Amino acid sequence: MGEVQQRQRPYVPARTLDTEFPLIDSDPHIRRVLRYARREDYAIGAATAAAGPGLMLVWERFAPSYVGKGGFAPIMRLAGVIGLTAGFLQFYNRSIFRFYGFSENQREREMDMREMVDKVKRNEPLYGTSSLSPYMQGVASRNSRYAGVWLHIIPWFNFVNHEQHGVETAKYYQQAERELEAERTNTQ
Repeated sequence: MGEVQQRQRPYVPARTLDTEFPLIDSDPHIRRVLRYARREDYAIGAATAAAGPGLMLVWERFAPSYVGKGGFAPIMRLAGVIGLTAGFLQFYNRSIFRFYGFSENQREREMDMREMVDKVKRNEPLYGTSSLSPYMQGVASRNSRYAGVWLHIIPWFNFVNHEQHGVETAKYYQQAERELEAERTNTQ
């Protein structure tokens, strides 16, 4: 009676959505999303960030607020912070949508395959290591899975390494085996 029984909690698989392009990861770590971003993501994010303060300057020019020198600076700082936040969210959203398969993602699929195959060859865990228990990793995964879809409502990012990404990882191991076999036959 003094022994505490630990019951097995059920695994909740990631839901797969019917998208035009293949799913890369249903819950990518924030570092992967930032690392896989394209140049145009940066450009659109920067344009979005500059739009807020830029519009404030235009409005002040055409419809002056007459708040004086000390009143306009705080407004511009606020517009700058809001613009930077909107720019980052726009940048992040464009990148994460490619992981979900919502937009063209050929470049990201190639980068993903290369990164994961290299990890397999080095005998590293595919999605990193975590100090959390498997249960807490599952909780983190369920909380942030497809969170990029609702980024405009609640900005929510995945900061936890876990193994629940909604993709079949066997493809990485198979590709690594093919590459290692090709390397072995080329050296003989």
